[in-house]
Amino acid sequence: MAELKTKRSSAGVTEFLSEVEDKQKLADCRAIAKMMRTATGKRAKMWGASIVGFGSYDYVYKTGNSGTSLITGFSPRAQNISIYIMPGFSGFKSLLSKLGKYKTGKSCLYIKRLDDVDEKVLQKLINESVKEMRRRYKNN
Repeated sequence: MAELKTKRSSAGVTEFLSEVEDKQKLADCRAIAKMMRTATGKRAKMWGASIVGFGSYDYVYKTGNSGTSLITGFSPRAQNISIYIMPGFSGFKSLLSKLGKYKTGKSCLYIKRLDDVDEKVLQKLINESVKEMRRRYKNN
C-alpha cells in the first residue's frame, strides 16, 4: 500500500498561515479555524504540508488497511479555500441550498472567500459534519 500523504505533521499552524499573502484569505482562514475549533473542541494541527486539521479519527477498510485522518479542516489554495467535510455532502443538501456561492468535490467544499457564503450556515455544516464523523467513528 502506498504511504498516505495526508497525515499529521509537526509543522506549525501559525507559521503555515503566516505564509498566506492575501490578507482577506488569511482573515477568512482564521475565521474558518475558529468555526472548526468550536465544532471539534480541538486545536488545529497540520496535516501534510498544506492542510490545517481539527480532530482525528481512526479507520479500517475491509481490506484491513487502516489509518488516521482529520475530522475536518481547510487549506488556503491559490484559487480558493478548500474546506474538508469528511462525510461528503449527500446528507447536507438542505444546508447547501442555503449556503451561498461554492463548489464541491467528494469531500471538499470550495469557496473563493467567506463573504460568498452564509457564515452561520457554514458553521452549522461544519458542526453537523463533525457530529456525523463522530457517530461513524466512535473512537475519536
